Amino acid sequence: MTLVLTNDDGIDAPGIRALQAALPAHATAIVAPDRPLSGCSHQLNRGGAIAIEQRQATEHAIAGTPADCTRVAVSYLYPEVQWVLSGINAGGNMGADIHVSGTVAAVREATLLRVPGIAISHYIHNRQPIDWAVATRLTRKVLDKLMQSKPEPGQFWNVNLPHLQADDPDPDMVICRTCTQPLPTEFKVENGQFHYTGRYGDRARDPGADVDVCLSGNISIAEIRLW
Repeated sequence: MTLVLTNDDGIDAPGIRALQAALPAHATAIVAPDRPLSGCSHQLNRGGAIAIEQRQATEHAIAGTPADCTRVAVSYLYPEVQWVLSGINAGGNMGADIHVSGTVAAVREATLLRVPGIAISHYIHNRQPIDWAVATRLTRKVLDKLMQSKPEPGQFWNVNLPHLQADDPDPDMVICRTCTQPLPTEFKVENGQFHYTGRYGDRARDPGADVDVCLSGNISIAEIRLW
């Protein structure tokens, strides 16, 4: 077993099955949270027990965060793992998102454990449903490119797929930097309650960085360096 798949949307999410479909079945294992944990960032179990539920021979649901899943997979279930792949997340994780994303945190933890990784997310335009077959096709192309060689120590890839229709031509794959702009901070206050009102798709963007690339209809591939 060489490839461990995880996510932050939970083991029952369609995105992890779309990721699995992009890879050789005999080479993959799934070690994912037993429930949705979107936006959990790099939270970790601080010493309590972590329940492990084996659902199939190579599928385990973990009562922990995405980063916990990586630790359990790398240290216990699949110590021979060669890659940790996280996703496909239902929603973008680019720019400032990488600091709050559990999808990205799972791969960041793998990188800290000296296992190469790739995080893959799918931008959602105007709350439209994701075509997971398209996501699988695009992911297969990305992985064919990125997995030809392992990243340098301390580095991983963060990929964001644009929102396309089934009959749209395949987009370009653009290796780019991470956007430095904040998430939307527009707000309103009603009855003593603070509400964010900014639209994700209208967020500020650095020209040529991952937010700009993905929201312009192409696949952004950002190199993230920890050291």
